[in-house]
Amino acid sequence: MADFKLLNYAGSADEPRPGILIGDGQVLDVQEATDGAAWAASTLSIFDNWDTACPALHKLADEGGETRALAEIQLLAPLLYPPCIYCAGANYKKHAMEMSADGKSFPDKSVTDPYFFIKSGAHCVIGPGANIELPKVSKQVDWEAEFAVIIGKPGRNISLENAFDHVAGYTILNDLSARDRGKREDWPNFGMDWFGHKVFQGSAPMGPWITPADQMPDPYACRMQLWVNDEKMQDEFVSDLIFDIAEQIEWLSRGIKLLPGDVVSTGTPSGVGRPRGIFLKPGDIVTIEVDGIGTLVNPVVQGD
Repeated sequence: MADFKLLNYAGSADEPRPGILIGDGQVLDVQEATDGAAWAASTLSIFDNWDTACPALHKLADEGGETRALAEIQLLAPLLYPPCIYCAGANYKKHAMEMSADGKSFPDKSVTDPYFFIKSGAHCVIGPGANIELPKVSKQVDWEAEFAVIIGKPGRNISLENAFDHVAGYTILNDLSARDRGKREDWPNFGMDWFGHKVFQGSAPMGPWITPADQMPDPYACRMQLWVNDEKMQDEFVSDLIFDIAEQIEWLSRGIKLLPGDVVSTGTPSGVGRPRGIFLKPGDIVTIEVDGIGTLVNPVVQGD
């Protein structure tokens, strides 16, 4: 059974087209290879039909066909319009400590549940190579490398034991954060403004593609690294999560039905810019590398 990576690329009219990366840097167009099968219309529809699509894509990867060289296509975000992006906060011990007021505090799992906010996929997701456009409303945009889980089977009240049955694959997400928009002086009786802090145009770079879960037997063994230009800022293994992937899925599904294509972005490790007073600026290049997935690169420009 041949391995593959699921991706989107720009067609002749710049339309998103689902493809699979196979072999030595070759991309097979899924719509063409399946004669326009309904389940192959988009990567989201592929996840809507994951039980059918996954074995069919493995078969396509085995059989091959007419392909395009990866170097000759423009990659897009592998999942352009996820129903929801659930982002875990303070989910690595050292990151929770570096962001705490005393530099020592982190969640105690015996008394604390996972902590989430959401991002809008249609507004926030950009793909590999796309510009990170710094919003004029913020002067302190920070990076956050994250290991992202893609849901492939809907579910409510999912048990810890069955959580991975609902996982289709994994990708990289950069949870960009406008640190100077987190607190609102005009709303002193409220806490964090998660919308202002986390939701702005292009604030969720994603990609370069999705590795199916059946090709990654131990996601916790993956090493995640982030560089700004040539300086390594983050370097951690997914195993250092406070609340692991199953625990996050179990907790989210208590209150809401998880849907195919939902993204669970599992948290960022230590090494973000805010504790050091370092933030992204035009001309920077952000590179994130995760074992078993690939490398996500985005240049930084000034936006509007």
